[in-house]
Amino acid sequence: METYVIMRRGVWRTPDEFRAAAARSSEEADKAPDDVRWFRSYVLAETSGELGTVCIYEASSPEAIRSHAYRACLPVDEIVAVADTLVVRPDPQSIAI
Repeated sequence: METYVIMRRGVWRTPDEFRAAAARSSEEADKAPDDVRWFRSYVLAETSGELGTVCIYEASSPEAIRSHAYRACLPVDEIVAVADTLVVRPDPQSIAI
């Protein structure tokens, strides 16, 4: 399994739309934990007013991520393999959307 960053830009109009997409993603990831594992997402406040995400996944391949996204009805703008991780301090407290 490799770590990937998945970009989804300006996809959701409301927090409820994002929550529904997150539920579909979790459900699909639970069906194939050896191929795709979702760790976290950072929800982006796009300048258009829409919401986007930067998501951190482990996956067997970029194709496994694309397949997962297709089954969960999620777009994928970009998939980038993570070369290394540097943690300077823990993530800030999450904000409920």
